[in-house]
Amino acid sequence: MSDSTIKEAFVLYHYNPSKAAAVIFILLFLGTSLYHAFQLFRNKTWYFIPFLIGGFFETLGYCGRAKSASESPDWTLGPYIMQSLLTLLGPTLFAASIYMILGRIIRLTDGEECSIIRAKWLTKVFVMGDVLSFLAQSAGGGMLAQAKSADDQKRGTNTITGGLGIQVVFFGIFIVVAGIFHMRITKNPTVKSMSIPVPWQRYLLILYVASTFIMIRSIFRIAEYVQGQDGALLKTEVYLYIFDATLMFLTMVIFNIFHPSAIINKETLSKGEWAGQSSAQSYGV
Repeated sequence: MSDSTIKEAFVLYHYNPSKAAAVIFILLFLGTSLYHAFQLFRNKTWYFIPFLIGGFFETLGYCGRAKSASESPDWTLGPYIMQSLLTLLGPTLFAASIYMILGRIIRLTDGEECSIIRAKWLTKVFVMGDVLSFLAQSAGGGMLAQAKSADDQKRGTNTITGGLGIQVVFFGIFIVVAGIFHMRITKNPTVKSMSIPVPWQRYLLILYVASTFIMIRSIFRIAEYVQGQDGALLKTEVYLYIFDATLMFLTMVIFNIFHPSAIINKETLSKGEWAGQSSAQSYGV
């Protein structure tokens, strides 16, 4: 078997992709992304830019999938790489913004003593893990795009799986850190946590829900790559739309409805407090 045959067998779909499903999710992701853009500029929540970029990654990813559907059964490599890589990386950018939200809640409630990781380090630690996951998945995707042998394919798949594993581990630790903070500040509330007119407890619950969605999606992706080309997950398109597209769309919609601008709002903070928050924002924490 030639190298080109090996490569083709890896990158081609095991079914004819549904153009209708791809177009539906293009419209869904585009709609929520544009609304996020409006909310971001209106509220100046610049730390949420990675989340917005993730939304556009998802949109463009499904554009690539729609293009592949139009080419069936003579698929080309470009649209496949586009849909595969962008839908793989979009949730990593969602995760980065979710990590930042917890740091802001801790600062807002003066809850440093309730967190097992100081707020100034919390965002940096988890975003660092997110960057490692992003780079590993990107590198793995690049390897697969250029694979010319079975060994190249295996190396790319293992790299992507490792990147997803990093994301799952850091997300698991993040959920534990958030849960401990929530438990401690509920048991021993700070003066600030009881006096501020900001629904920070609701936003913690939103973080749990969004984190669970991304965790499920990442575990699904790991299972997909571990099963390999002969696995049921890669051979059945509906799984992708249930465990990836739908969950990521719901994650975006949740933050449309419960936008994090309510956590840091000029109207709820004194000038001194707002200045401190703005300074913290400039350092990305």
